[in-house]
Amino acid sequence: MSDGKIIGVISIKGGVGKTTTVSNLGAVFYKEFGKKTLIIDTNFTAPNLALHLGLVDPETTIHDVLRNKADITDAIYEHEFGFHIIPASLLNVKVNPFKLKEKIQKLRNIYDIILLDSSPNLTGDILATMVASDELLVVTSPDYPTLSCSMNAIKVAKSKKAPITGLILNRTRGKHYELSLNDIEDATGVPVLAVLPDDHKVSEALANTIPAALHAPAREVSFEYRKLAAALLGQQFEDKRILPKFKKMLNKGCGKHDINREVIRSERFEQLK
Repeated sequence: MSDGKIIGVISIKGGVGKTTTVSNLGAVFYKEFGKKTLIIDTNFTAPNLALHLGLVDPETTIHDVLRNKADITDAIYEHEFGFHIIPASLLNVKVNPFKLKEKIQKLRNIYDIILLDSSPNLTGDILATMVASDELLVVTSPDYPTLSCSMNAIKVAKSKKAPITGLILNRTRGKHYELSLNDIEDATGVPVLAVLPDDHKVSEALANTIPAALHAPAREVSFEYRKLAAALLGQQFEDKRILPKFKKMLNKGCGKHDINREVIRSERFEQLK
């Protein structure tokens, strides 16, 4: 990539898995696809991205950058697995979130991928993430309250002319009472690009401050992160597992989200030519 792509990951409901998604995609973009990757905590009021990754009490944060007390490059930390992170301050420090877009522009020349972990509240924090991003991914789950919040987030994003690439459907259990993928797409008008199963290994990874995609790479949730990252890059991802290959041969292994990913991948592959 000649110019870094800024991807905002949003939701307006806490506990949906937004921060977990950012840390895992950051790890996958770097580890699996060799992309120079930066993840930024843009939840300026209640941040926890750094805590997910074991970065405690950083000296310089995005808050310092937004208050013009530090250059943005001074707030960058390298994670042990190779990708970079700009943490936010856990202290209640008032900032102007709308300075974010201006401050991160210079980073496009340094990174291939920049992921923004937004606030789950409909405040200036999430609006700043929306306007600073080249595209948005919306994290949701298969229940009515979360879907309602996701629809609200999508409505606000569209009002800001922020392009929404797709939905990430998190914590699915395959139960009959869950909203179906088709129901969610019909309600939101946005394609689902990844279906992440509810997996105790994700919680286990969090307890060890390691992205699940690296902690448990053989789990389905980790494969979904890899497939999503590949599609966003316009690259093919070959799933070498025997069972998925067998299902594909029988035309039983291709879900709607797989088709949606292939559409995105094909479009981006053409753009790269």
